[in-house]
Amino acid sequence: MGPSGLRERFGDAAHALLVVAIAAAIAFLSTRFGFVRDWSAARSASLGAESVALLESLDAPVEVVSYARKQGSLRAVIADFLDRYRRVKPDLALRFVDPDADPGAMREAGVNVDGELDVRYKGRSERLKVLSEREFSNALLRLSRARQRIVAFLEGEGERQPLGQANADLGRFVAALADRGVRAVPLPLANTGKVPENADLVVVADPRAAVPAAVAAALVDYVDRGGALLWLIEPDEAAGLGDLAGALGIRVLPGTAVDGGGRAFGLGDPSFVAIDRYPEHAITRDFVLTTLFPQPAALAQLAGARWDAKPILRTSATSWNETGPIPKAGEAEGTIRQDAAEGELPGPLDLGFALSRVSPRPDRREQRAVVIGDGDFLSNSFLGNGGNRELGQRVFDWLLGDDAQIAVAERRTPDRELALSQGALAAIAIAFLVALPLLLVTGGALVAWRRRRR
Repeated sequence: MGPSGLRERFGDAAHALLVVAIAAAIAFLSTRFGFVRDWSAARSASLGAESVALLESLDAPVEVVSYARKQGSLRAVIADFLDRYRRVKPDLALRFVDPDADPGAMREAGVNVDGELDVRYKGRSERLKVLSEREFSNALLRLSRARQRIVAFLEGEGERQPLGQANADLGRFVAALADRGVRAVPLPLANTGKVPENADLVVVADPRAAVPAAVAAALVDYVDRGGALLWLIEPDEAAGLGDLAGALGIRVLPGTAVDGGGRAFGLGDPSFVAIDRYPEHAITRDFVLTTLFPQPAALAQLAGARWDAKPILRTSATSWNETGPIPKAGEAEGTIRQDAAEGELPGPLDLGFALSRVSPRPDRREQRAVVIGDGDFLSNSFLGNGGNRELGQRVFDWLLGDDAQIAVAERRTPDRELALSQGALAAIAIAFLVALPLLLVTGGALVAWRRRRR
């Protein structure tokens, strides 16, 4: 082999080595650096501008704990979703916890949905059961609000205890509020006679005994002066708060609301009312979780009230307010019927109202109150059912003025659905099942005939 041949082989070898070296360098650099481009229609695989602006305003790390099982593809879906946020905020950390590893601890923590998220920021946290940009970004927005809110719980007349751990108490829900920057304080109105000025909200949680007249008058005075109020009522409650109901323009219907539609949710007790569709309101907007209300009271709005009252909870058309005894599940099922003579009204019935009006306080534009005909749905026993906790948090957010949310625009991809008539489908079938095979056979026969003639 001559010198020219050796030079040619050496050049080929050097070229091959150079190509390998470049490929290795690219592979190495791809593990250190990377870039992502969203080429999808309407940029549906990227965050909206509102979410990006929020992430850029957060000055501390975000931790997300997902209670997702190892089996299935849910962990991959969650990780892919949060990768969109991590591209903008690299200090967003994701950690998975297998709920099957310690079911008891998960029940104690209130985890009952596979994939449930615990979003943590600056020592505060919020739970999410729905995976969407709107829900996740708004959770971050709420956690980023630094001001602590004071919520005063009326005490002294057998109310549900905000820090209690008994089944009927609200300890678990109030602990979740504390994680979101809400501080619960007792309000012994019988001793103080007046609601403190620094209270952002007063909660009246189902008094078991009639409140003294002075306490009832203090609550009415608080509302008249522009205070925000949450009132949780139970059926046939004799709490001596008729003047408060009148000030709010609300009447409690007699008896207990029952709903025959509960069978669709697997409920055998008609006094357990499940709701999965909600009237339009800021509290219930885009809320898709089912909520459970054990033995609620139905409410009605008084004519001529000074409030703009909007229903937020409503039963189905198969409901009514039962004034007689209600059999337990499995006992004489189907023996209760609506009786108009007893004042029982057919559904749909309202179980909750959101009230608003121009605030009499010069430092606020709007006064808000919420009345719900059930307190059990936020109790320790029933808080984990469906979306009870999430609905309660939305109620508190609205009452505390923390309901401003990020308006994430819905970005849909173009419609690629091809609608074909039966004739067009038949023509396509004939073309692929008959015409195309005949064409191939004819072409093959023609090629074979031409080869034999050569």
